[in-house]
Amino acid sequence: MPAKVTEERECRVPFKIVEGGVTAAKGFRASAVTCGIKNPEATRLDLALIVSDSPTVTDAVFTTNKVRAGCVRVCQQHIKESDTRAIIANSGNANACTGIQGIQDAKAMTKAVAEEIGVKMRQVLVCSTGIIGMPLPIERILPKVPDAVAKLNDKGSDDAMRAIMTSDTRPKTFAVEVPVGKNGSFRIGGICKGAGMICPNMATMLCFITTDAKVAKDEMKRSMRYAVEKSFNCITIDGDTSTNDTVIVMSNGQSNVPTIKRNTPEAELFRCALHKVMLELAKMIVCDGERVTKFVEIRVRNARTLGDARKVAETVAKSLLVKCSFHGCDPNWGRIIHAVGYSGAKIREELIDIYFGGLLACKGGLATKTPVTEMEKVVKEPKFTVTIDLNSGTSGYTVYTSDLSEEYVDFNSAEYSAAIHAKRQKGLA
Repeated sequence: MPAKVTEERECRVPFKIVEGGVTAAKGFRASAVTCGIKNPEATRLDLALIVSDSPTVTDAVFTTNKVRAGCVRVCQQHIKESDTRAIIANSGNANACTGIQGIQDAKAMTKAVAEEIGVKMRQVLVCSTGIIGMPLPIERILPKVPDAVAKLNDKGSDDAMRAIMTSDTRPKTFAVEVPVGKNGSFRIGGICKGAGMICPNMATMLCFITTDAKVAKDEMKRSMRYAVEKSFNCITIDGDTSTNDTVIVMSNGQSNVPTIKRNTPEAELFRCALHKVMLELAKMIVCDGERVTKFVEIRVRNARTLGDARKVAETVAKSLLVKCSFHGCDPNWGRIIHAVGYSGAKIREELIDIYFGGLLACKGGLATKTPVTEMEKVVKEPKFTVTIDLNSGTSGYTVYTSDLSEEYVDFNSAEYSAAIHAKRQKGLA
């Protein structure tokens, strides 16, 4: 299918993929310990720590949900500090809807880390993920902070990554090294978690990214917003936006590359590399969605405006009927075009073309003669693309989504009750 336009000139960075996650960049160490946050008898890692050995320029993006966890509120205050030095994060409990006590507990976590590594409280950021509405067992967390500090090392990224997993079934990590002319190279690496409550405008996900590039503060903010908008804000699994969503990027300038300033070729390299890392992590989240079986790329092309393209892509990606069709391996373009129609975008039905993979299913709003059996082969694949050509303009937008399975409903049907019953059996509630 000849494309009339692309969404935007694709960033092309001469990078190479490297190992190491958040410790791939120079001057960062990480670790994880077991606190028994969700279950005192459990042995899984559930408290992660990431530390920069030198001053940083740090930026963060948080949930758009008006109900925000105590850790998010504390982070939003602490991020104003010019030199963030550490991130502490727990799984097993979201510390959300826990009132003043939740905020106090989040602050206590930052204080414990600050005292151990010799920095100010406001130089430590704190994140939590897990069940909403339950008090954080802070008495099991604080005593383990010294252990986490003692275990910090430059190979600790994998442990930290596993410590923030909840319903995730696989780890999510990605890192790149980017050459910068004759000035050497810099690295960007990240880890994240997320499998449910995933929707554009961020989701129930935590993402921590580190880089040894030296980035000016205004360029960091610009690059951060660009990369988040074109990665984590382009994914959806179930249409829910969480109380705890957080993306943090720390830059410590330990590479031999000069300061990256706005409107320079180096800034373009950094922005594109940061986007690459975030997009790869975002795709991993969708692929690991709670009990999903399909990874689907929804591409909207030739919309009247970028806003219309985004409305169509997000509406189709979040449609329960469409997602059920994906799960059933049913190339039901009728469900797609009906979602286009109620998206709020300005469209003309008689101009709409819809493709499954490269197969034309709908032309000008009408069925084509493409054999259904051929289209079924496309949607039976674990990964495929749906292209919606509106033929009304030159704008495009892409969203990454999944199917909706019976297992997803079963998995999410009794989380809170199960947690309460488990606590009562152990005499903790």
